[in-house]
Amino acid sequence: MRIKMSEVESGGVPKEAGDSSDLSSSFVTKINVTSEGAANGHVTEKVNGEVIVNGHSDSSNEDNDNKKEPSTDNVKIEDINQNESVLTEKIESVSMETEESNISKNGSKEEIREDGITKGPDTDDNETNAKTAAETKQSENLITEEDKTNTLQEIDLENKNENKNVEEIESEAKTVEITKTVQETKALVENDVVMQKEIYEPKPVLLSVEGIDEVIPADSWSTTKRDGTVKIRMGTKGNQADKPVTLITVFKKTSERAPNHLALAVKRDSIWKKWTYKQYYADVCAAAKSFIKLGLEAYHGVGILGFNSPEWLISDLGCIFAGGFATGIYATNTPEAVEYVAKHSEANVLVVENNQQLQKILKVWPNLPCLRAVVQYTGEVAERKDNVYSWEEFMKVGKDVTDQQLQERINLARPNKCCTLIYTSGTTGDPKGVMLSHDNMVWTASAFAKAFGLRYEEEVIVSYLPLSHVAAQMVDLTFPVSFGASVYFARPDALKGSLLGTLQEVRPTGFFGVPRVWEKFYEGIKIKARSSGALKKKIGMWAKGVGLKGSHAMMNKQSMPFGWGLANTLVFKKAKTALGLDRCRFFMSGAAPIMKETLEFFYSLNMQLHEVYGMSESTGPHTVGCNEDFKICSVGHNFPGSETKLANPDEDGNGEICMWGRHVFMGYLNAPEKNNEIFDEENWLKTGDLGKHDDQGFLFITGRIKGKNCQILTEQGFLFITGRIKELIITAGGENIAPVPMEDAVKEALPCINNCMLIGDKRKFLSMILCLKVDVDAETAEPSNNLTTDCKEWCKSIGSEATTVEDIIDKKDAVVLKAIQDGIDRANAKSVSRAAKVQKWSIIPRDFSIPGGELGPTLKLRRPVVTKMYKKTIDAFYTEAEEK
Repeated sequence: MRIKMSEVESGGVPKEAGDSSDLSSSFVTKINVTSEGAANGHVTEKVNGEVIVNGHSDSSNEDNDNKKEPSTDNVKIEDINQNESVLTEKIESVSMETEESNISKNGSKEEIREDGITKGPDTDDNETNAKTAAETKQSENLITEEDKTNTLQEIDLENKNENKNVEEIESEAKTVEITKTVQETKALVENDVVMQKEIYEPKPVLLSVEGIDEVIPADSWSTTKRDGTVKIRMGTKGNQADKPVTLITVFKKTSERAPNHLALAVKRDSIWKKWTYKQYYADVCAAAKSFIKLGLEAYHGVGILGFNSPEWLISDLGCIFAGGFATGIYATNTPEAVEYVAKHSEANVLVVENNQQLQKILKVWPNLPCLRAVVQYTGEVAERKDNVYSWEEFMKVGKDVTDQQLQERINLARPNKCCTLIYTSGTTGDPKGVMLSHDNMVWTASAFAKAFGLRYEEEVIVSYLPLSHVAAQMVDLTFPVSFGASVYFARPDALKGSLLGTLQEVRPTGFFGVPRVWEKFYEGIKIKARSSGALKKKIGMWAKGVGLKGSHAMMNKQSMPFGWGLANTLVFKKAKTALGLDRCRFFMSGAAPIMKETLEFFYSLNMQLHEVYGMSESTGPHTVGCNEDFKICSVGHNFPGSETKLANPDEDGNGEICMWGRHVFMGYLNAPEKNNEIFDEENWLKTGDLGKHDDQGFLFITGRIKGKNCQILTEQGFLFITGRIKELIITAGGENIAPVPMEDAVKEALPCINNCMLIGDKRKFLSMILCLKVDVDAETAEPSNNLTTDCKEWCKSIGSEATTVEDIIDKKDAVVLKAIQDGIDRANAKSVSRAAKVQKWSIIPRDFSIPGGELGPTLKLRRPVVTKMYKKTIDAFYTEAEEK
């Protein structure tokens, strides 16, 4: 979600471009997605080990503000080519590194074992080596030609066909990439259909989906009842008029259309264990029978608690086939939080990953009267108790359940009945059970595929975000079973460092990341680039300037800048390869705001990072940018077939975003009062977010809501998120302030800061809590006291020797505190009014984290929790001011 309204810049090099120019395959760095930060100012008081600082909000550092990034517009090729032999050597070195990296990560062709297990994704070393050699030769030829012609302008003339016919070249490149992907997929099907060793013998399942796609008549757009039905928000044109179907029907058709296509893959003991769609479907049917045997009742829950895995998806779909509600539970939840979701969903069965998660259930089982069995899907069951099963035992327990018994449960399904429950993360109160219908799930997956031009049986996905979150449910489960995509599962420590390795090995065709993942990629590249030589830095800086201009040219439908092809060869391709994203056709960010600086960095590498806006109640996405039509800092257009209303817009055009479409959920389970709050009188879904459009927004006034001023945003309009109604700070003076833009400004001004939170609701002025960037324990995700390497380097650059948080707040490091105050002043200079400036701030001893409770499972800031945790610090800001 975007909560930032910055103007689009026409070009230039993004901030710190010169520090992040080594973009070869060598910048493989670990990703830790849970911490980083820093701060400074003038100490006046210390509360509970936290330094409170009086800021100078009205002062600004004009010298810093007026500094400009070095221009790359007039870079001559002789500057880059000052020594041809050195440059050629560098390029050959980079190419060799890429080749060695490819050999290392891909190995030889997959080894087919007698036990049916295959090792590693399918690759072709000869093809890879040939491609690498061709790229190297192309690079050398280009450099030689550059040396002869001497300037980039002459290169442009020499390559005029490339620059004048960009659309043709891009079309040809797409055709080549599509052909390559198809060939790789065919090779996978032909050479990799040997699957995992069977641990049971599932019987042929002859199930029928006849009749389950008929819509049951309903008289309401929403419901809160388990067995309730709703009217489908169909239209008369486009995908609004698509025939409703159940997820069961879609999955069955895919298993029949692509029975031998790779469906799931997980690496265990260094070996990829794989399922075809035929096997996937058979396992789901077997799991459904086992759920029935263990006592799952229709319209009751199956809670799934653990990291992403094939067993997670098999349990989810098996529950749906058995007439229950698949219910994901965040793996980071406490036993008490698990109890709440299990009790609210009336879960009859809980599926857990390991003994650690099992212990949570055993602790609260006496409080769960509906719970009848627990299944552990990895490892041996350490503590044997009645009705606790291993995965192998579970898959066998339903063997006596007949196909007819399963068919009776399947016959309960309908497009306008509940398919699954998504529980909100509880950042503003108790979690709510979001009821998503079969039509919600299937229609949204289809709209998603249409928006990005995705292709049947050709997409490859890496699953790593929590499957209890709606985004992962759509990307990793619903879309793949609808379009025959292959899903590879990352390791459980993906967000602690191993994700990059998985991406490099799998090479997905698309990638969805929360902002913190993209930010850690960015930070890792910058750290590695600092050790590169001057020549590589100069090449990287030049190429990134071209890349940013090229992305803006795409955005504005203009011709590409000169040097685009050379920059792509020398930098962009290698950057994507090093991240494992060389096959990606779309890059997405969502679930939380992302900084403009991060967006522009990836734009400069020819990775147009598109933001997705939506919520659990809209089955995930509602608006998104796409490769053909995007705008930086905008959340893009409506998904095909959906509508956006801006209710009660102010004089600047900011109104509450309301949604309409077949992706709008059924309602909150057993919570009629919450339903009344979330839907308006005309049954539009109210988001609580403020939005506006630009001058290309194609907005018009409509009479849909009688007597009220509202605007409908058509499919073509760009939507900008300007704030969250529930997060808006209303000061004692009545000023409405969105916190995220100021928080982003502070983090952009201070590279030592990892997290921060603006405070000031019903207060006389604004204050802020700051967290420095610190190392994080890879196992527990707990933040430490030690500053990260880049944070220590920042401290050293301003004349401080600090290496820990204590060095700064306990020893009152004046150098760091002043530097932080200077950064606050720079951020304040961007504020819209005096009331929107930060007057006081404090560095807290510990960074925000998931274990600490300040961040939710998707790393979203839990503002009420932070406010309560640091109440004494916050009160001290204002007590001191009152005393003065």
